[in-house]
Amino acid sequence: IPRYPHIPGGDGLTFRLVHQILPTPWNRRGAPRLTHPYGKDRIVTIQIMADTLGRTHPTIQAKADNAATGPVRLVLFDIDGTLVSTGGAGMKSFGEAFEAAFGVAVATEKIKFAGRTDYSLFREMCRHGGIDCTAENRELFFSHYLRLVDSHLDASKGGPFPGVVRMLDELAALTDAPALGLLTGNIREGARRKLGAYGLWDRFALGGFSEDSEDRNLIAAAAAAKGGEHLECQLDGPEIVVVGDTPNDIACGKHIGARTVGVATGGATLEALRACEPDWAVADLTHLSATDICGG
Repeated sequence: IPRYPHIPGGDGLTFRLVHQILPTPWNRRGAPRLTHPYGKDRIVTIQIMADTLGRTHPTIQAKADNAATGPVRLVLFDIDGTLVSTGGAGMKSFGEAFEAAFGVAVATEKIKFAGRTDYSLFREMCRHGGIDCTAENRELFFSHYLRLVDSHLDASKGGPFPGVVRMLDELAALTDAPALGLLTGNIREGARRKLGAYGLWDRFALGGFSEDSEDRNLIAAAAAAKGGEHLECQLDGPEIVVVGDTPNDIACGKHIGARTVGVATGGATLEALRACEPDWAVADLTHLSATDICGG
């Protein structure tokens, strides 16, 4: 079975992550130590169920007793509009790639990109352009996209937003530093190229990407599960912080029970983010420190 099956968006959905648990060892945080999911010891199947109604993820429920003061073990960042500006490289590449692959111009004119996933954007472009949304066509499209995004990134005057590098440095320097990950609608290779252009890709140990699902809530669930595997523990929602620039980022963080940070450097105003009731809402990351969100 695939380790993280691709899950299309739609009605009530389920995916399963299989982990191996050693019979006796426990890690330093007092949680059972998880090892490679295809080992030889006892296997526990963790079923993650989600739907498109925005309900909180049932396996990662917020707990009232640690929602404000518990430790933060995983911080997940959106990319576009949160970590970096690419000068519109992704959006330009999407339109050009669709024309290169299928001969359909201006396919992105009526599409809103902020807070979306690459796979859902491609599906919508196919619908507007009269193109079959097949796996073969998607592969063709993204082969053109990756070629084009490199050239646009090279020509772009983008870079990290104010406070981003400082925040990543501060988080890494904490005595009990959380793992850093990505929670993005980008395909993984697109994310690598965007962050790699500004020297940030190697800062992150894991991520949830568009390959995990067209639905951002399910990408969040996948990122949380990968974080637990990386840390060798099962994470509770409040042990995770999700940082993003759109209401969709805040919504998917709440979906997994995480604490949320809305940062008004991209797809939404500060007022719009505050209306979503995140745990923190700031103009940019210069207004927040690592100890603000992680304590210590």
